[in-house]
Amino acid sequence: MSLEIKVPTVGESITEVTLSQWLKQDGDYVEMDENIAELESDKATFELPAEKAGILRIIAQEGDTLEIGAVVCTIEEGAAPTGDSAPAAAPAKEASSTAAPAAAAKDEDPDSYAAGTASPAAAKILREKGIDPSTIKGTGKEGRITKEDAEKAQPVAKAAAPAAKPAAAPAATVAPVAGSRNERREKLSSLRKTIAKRLVAVKNETAMLTTFNEVNMQPIMDLRAKYKDTFKEKFGIGLGFMSFFTKAVTTALAEWPAVNARIEDNEIVYSDFADVSIAVSAPKGLVVPVIRNADAMSLEQIEKAIAALAGKARDNKLTIDEMTGGTFTITNGGVFGSMMSTPIINAPQSAILGMHNIIQRPIAENGQVVIRPMMYIALSYDHRIIDGRESVSFLVRVKQLLEDPARLLLGV
Repeated sequence: MSLEIKVPTVGESITEVTLSQWLKQDGDYVEMDENIAELESDKATFELPAEKAGILRIIAQEGDTLEIGAVVCTIEEGAAPTGDSAPAAAPAKEASSTAAPAAAAKDEDPDSYAAGTASPAAAKILREKGIDPSTIKGTGKEGRITKEDAEKAQPVAKAAAPAAKPAAAPAATVAPVAGSRNERREKLSSLRKTIAKRLVAVKNETAMLTTFNEVNMQPIMDLRAKYKDTFKEKFGIGLGFMSFFTKAVTTALAEWPAVNARIEDNEIVYSDFADVSIAVSAPKGLVVPVIRNADAMSLEQIEKAIAALAGKARDNKLTIDEMTGGTFTITNGGVFGSMMSTPIINAPQSAILGMHNIIQRPIAENGQVVIRPMMYIALSYDHRIIDGRESVSFLVRVKQLLEDPARLLLGV
């Protein structure tokens, strides 16, 4: 008896996922709860476990887009392979080769599964192109038409193009260009597609502006240099810049609540808490895990929360809940060497703070030119809800708190 393994429900707003990778092969014996595949939604990557022990029979192929509840594979009852069972595999291979004529006959039957069946994603593409699935030779299991087959397929009218080949002969006389001119194509992942859609939507649907300021980082650098060893010895984690920025932001958000608000339909929603999203570069794209109630956290708690979320991001282990619901975002392009940028708002939030690299620059201080470690900071905001006075005042307050970090401890 076999058990169907289906795409699980992973979030209220997620209706489909992409099968990004099989971790096991067809015919492998799998243990119960062993991870057999990786599924990718538009928000996160997660693993699909086996619901019982047995022999894996793959149905969906890598790259297939599957709806929630769709069958991914089946697991048949069977014993784990032993060392003595290896020779038995040879007759099975011979049997499969003798069955090839029968399979070929099946392909010729227009009513068979292989000859006229396309995956849901492939069928959609073929309909859009106006191509009859029966004219396509599938490369999937048992001749199934895969999404890749549908993407490569061309209408019959285009098949006549080779007739014009002789006219292209003069191109052979063109001198070749020196150097490699190879190209490669990769499919957009579900995560990358969602990032693209959201960024374009923000640009088109918000009145986004950016205001800039600069921060003298010397006071924070001196404070870190003085206490970093003691801090790490006591709390078991390093003291970084991000905790100071998070603390400064949450203090300023309490004073300028519109920066922490969002628009829903015809209403403005104000939050009396600060869930700060921290932009993190992950292997498959930019993700923004959320530090819940960051306004109530100490520097030590913020540093530990950031370290835990960044580690999960690198390992593609973030959950949907850990990446949704933020009220304000901080992004640090300075780690990549960015001197100044205009960060894009993380919808449905109304503002985002951009940090940049620290550069030793000459500035005027008490009538004297001195060299200080300076950082440009940028606040992009939705002008529909945040006025210029609020945005500029918010950023000035953040600058004030960073340049005099004692204020963060005293709350002044």
